[in-house]
Amino acid sequence: MKEKKHVERRQAKNNEIRELVEKAQKVCFSFFPDKYKYNSAEAVLELGLDEELVDQLLEDYIAQIIKAVSQFEEMLYILQSDKDANKKLVYTNLRELAHKNLGVAKNLRIEDAIVLLDDLMRKDDLEHLFLCIEALRACAITLKPTYAYNTIKLIEVKSTF
Repeated sequence: MKEKKHVERRQAKNNEIRELVEKAQKVCFSFFPDKYKYNSAEAVLELGLDEELVDQLLEDYIAQIIKAVSQFEEMLYILQSDKDANKKLVYTNLRELAHKNLGVAKNLRIEDAIVLLDDLMRKDDLEHLFLCIEALRACAITLKPTYAYNTIKLIEVKSTF
């Protein structure tokens, strides 16, 4: 009986991960029609690190991006509110967070993230920037779906406390 419940939970989790990935792929592919696929080999070669360490750095990056997306959203909502109130828009915090994450993406040679974070650093179109953070999260999910799913669930659990 316990084994059956365990199997059912694992199947439910796998289904949730599959759905998460399908949605993420649609977002990524709408932003990057060439269907970019990350390959850590370039980072391993150029950084002179072993594959296991690059894999760990990639997981750290995924967690960092998933956490940063909520910060980006909050900053963009503030900017949108300021725009609606005809206030001067100050992008400094948004651009600093993008810059911080851009360095990691460049080191790991994550090309789609580099494009998105560069847009977050340089563009002023709020609608486009909202799309960028949605795509950034989605592209992070596609890098390591199970790890991303577990990170998302952990953040959800922590936010209930």
